[in-house]
Amino acid sequence: MNNDFFQRVYEVARQIPYGKVTTYGLIAKKIGAERSARIVGYAMNVSEAFEDIPAHRVVNRKGVLTGKLHFDGTNLMQQLLESEGIEIENNTIKNLNDHLWFP
Repeated sequence: MNNDFFQRVYEVARQIPYGKVTTYGLIAKKIGAERSARIVGYAMNVSEAFEDIPAHRVVNRKGVLTGKLHFDGTNLMQQLLESEGIEIENNTIKNLNDHLWFP
């Protein structure tokens, strides 16, 4: 994927409101690349170079914190989400639909 794809992903990710999450697939759909959810994941995994991208707010379609291994510290992704009022149980967002943001 080219840099333009990643930039379009980041543009959407920057808009995710505090206390909300979205999925790799919803971001892919928003940028017109519906079958590219996995590539959105790759973009989020390397987004730490940009401080203004809330990568912790992007999860898989079931609400699982699949990207947590790419954060410093064992539970940083979970801690960031919990600090925004999102409950996590077994690495999964409880009541995903209550927190889901559709770009």
